[in-house]
Amino acid sequence: MAVGVLVGVELRERALCSPARVSVFFCSVPKAYYVRKEKEGKGHEQAVLALARRRVNVLWAMIRDHTPFRAAPAFARAA
Repeated sequence: MAVGVLVGVELRERALCSPARVSVFFCSVPKAYYVRKEKEGKGHEQAVLALARRRVNVLWAMIRDHTPFRAAPAFARAA
């Protein structure tokens, strides 16, 4: 049973957390979300997990609604 749990943790790390962690350094929108979570008192790992969870929510909404991804316009992101 421990092997299955380990595989699940590794899968989560590779599929969700690593891309979220990298996006903090290269994209302004995820970085702003990450900084906001840190200001709320969350640590690094909690902020990255919150960002990964947000990405999962967006992906799920895209699948549910059968819609392609559309990045928000620059003026909407600044607000």
